[in-house]
Amino acid sequence: MAALKVCYACGIGPGSSSSTLTCSPIHTAPFSSNQIRRILPRTTGSSSSVLVRAVLSFHFPTPFPFCPLPVTKKATRLSPAMATGNIQEILPAALDSTSDPPPIFDGTTRLYISYTCPYAQRVWITRNCKGLQDKIKLVPIDLKNRPAWYKEKVYPANKVPALEHNNEVKGESLELIKYIDSNFEGPSLFPDDPAKKEFAEELFTYIDSFYKTVTSSFKGDGNEAGAAFDYIETALSKFEGPFFLGQFSLVDMAYAPFIERFQPFLLEVKKYDITLGRPKLATWIEEMNKNEGYKQTRRDPKELVESYKIRFMVLHF
Repeated sequence: MAALKVCYACGIGPGSSSSTLTCSPIHTAPFSSNQIRRILPRTTGSSSSVLVRAVLSFHFPTPFPFCPLPVTKKATRLSPAMATGNIQEILPAALDSTSDPPPIFDGTTRLYISYTCPYAQRVWITRNCKGLQDKIKLVPIDLKNRPAWYKEKVYPANKVPALEHNNEVKGESLELIKYIDSNFEGPSLFPDDPAKKEFAEELFTYIDSFYKTVTSSFKGDGNEAGAAFDYIETALSKFEGPFFLGQFSLVDMAYAPFIERFQPFLLEVKKYDITLGRPKLATWIEEMNKNEGYKQTRRDPKELVESYKIRFMVLHF
C-alpha cells in the first residue's frame, strides 16, 4: 500500500485547496489508506474508497508545503527586550569645537548626549527601550571640548541631555525620560497603578540623596555608603519582581547609570561589595545587565573606575 504524508496535527495534506494553510515537515508522517480514511472528511460507501484512491494517486511535490498547528496563543505584554530586540547601532563620533552643527530644527528629533554622562545615559536607555533608535537620532557632544554652537543654537544651559523635538529643545534627564515615554510610540515604561506611581515619585526624589551619600563615602570608609544601598535593597522588596516597581520601568533607568559606576568603583577602590548581604540588589543588577536597551549604553567598568578616580581625586589607593 502506498504511503502519503499528511499533517497529523491539522489533517491537511499537500495539495489542499486552501492557499492560506501550509504544513511543516515536522508535522508530517506516512499514513496508510486506513489512517487517511480517519483524517479525511467522513464519507460513506464507495465514495470513501474513491476519495482515498484519488488522494493516494495524487502527485505531491517536495518539499511539502507548511501549515501551522492550531495552537491557541495567550496574549503577552510587550517587554522592553521585545521592543528593542538586538538592535546594535553604529554610534556616531562625539562633536567638538571643530564640528559643524547638525541642521537644527529641520524636523528631525535629536537627543544630545555625552557617552560618559550618567544623566544623559538615563534618557538614552529610555529611547532604546522604547524602540526609538530610528525615531530619535543620537547627537553625542564632547563635554571637554564643547562646540560653541551647542550653547548658542541648541541648549543655552549648555548641558546634556537635551531633546530637540517639534522645534523645541527640552532638558533635565528625569523630565525627559517621562516626556519620551508619554509622547512617543513603544511599550509603556511607567505603571498605571496609583501605588506604584506614588512609590516611583518617592524613588525619583531620593536619587539626589542616594548620589550624595555614596559619593561622600569615597573620601572615607566605603561602608559609609551602606545606608544608601540598604535603602535600595528595601525599595526592591516592596513589589514582587526583580525591579523597583516589580516591572521594568523608568525608575530602573534612572538608577542604573549610577549603580553601574558605584559598584565597580567601590569594589576596586574601597574593597566594598554593594551586593554583599543584599540579594535583591544583586538580582536587580543581573536582570538589568540582560536588558538590550541598557546594555548598548554601558561603558567599560575599568574606564568608569578610572574616570571616578580622577573626578574624586583618589588616584593613590
